[in-house]
Amino acid sequence: MFRKIAVLAAPSAAALMLFAAAASAHVTVAPTESTTGAWETYTLKVPSEKDAATVQIDLRIPAGAEFKQYEAVPGWDVKIEGNKISWVSTGEGILAGQFQRFYFTAKNPDTAGDIAWNAYQHYADGSLVQWSGEEGTETPHSITEIVQAAAGGGSHSGMAMDDHGSMNMSDQDSMSMDEHNAIMEEHDKASGVSPMIYIALGISLLSFLLAAIALLRKRA
Repeated sequence: MFRKIAVLAAPSAAALMLFAAAASAHVTVAPTESTTGAWETYTLKVPSEKDAATVQIDLRIPAGAEFKQYEAVPGWDVKIEGNKISWVSTGEGILAGQFQRFYFTAKNPDTAGDIAWNAYQHYADGSLVQWSGEEGTETPHSITEIVQAAAGGGSHSGMAMDDHGSMNMSDQDSMSMDEHNAIMEEHDKASGVSPMIYIALGISLLSFLLAAIALLRKRA
């Protein structure tokens, strides 16, 4: 009986793993929320989901936002053409099973609302993945909600960059581990678990439970 239950559970587990892999392999921009007029330090997170390496990533700065600075990354050149920022690999790129973070600063729009980050991922085999679809599609773009800044609030985010494009932490000499973890957690919000995972999990568990009940009734 247990062997039969395990056989029934295997397809559900495989389907769940497939949904999880698809939902976690998106190109994302974090944070998912910022304030009007702020100089926000954004994180572009690029995973490679193919056997070929990612060799270039193009990012379109949304209308109303202004690109300001970027942090230099070893092995990557940066090209700026209008509202398009391109990170171009000078080495092997981002290999399968790896991801790369790129940091940049942009000034947010002065009015509240959602801004969309369209990204275009180039692979070494010549293929292109356009992360410019709406939420719920296979290749969605990231969305940052711009909310109205509180009266008297600062215009810069806690993480800023110096005049040479290098990142610093609000001119502090050092930061605690808790502060560092809090910043990285904020950066990873956009790449958190999709609601699709919970839906797939619920369906898989329900299917397994119904199959197990049917098997037990048959044996009885």
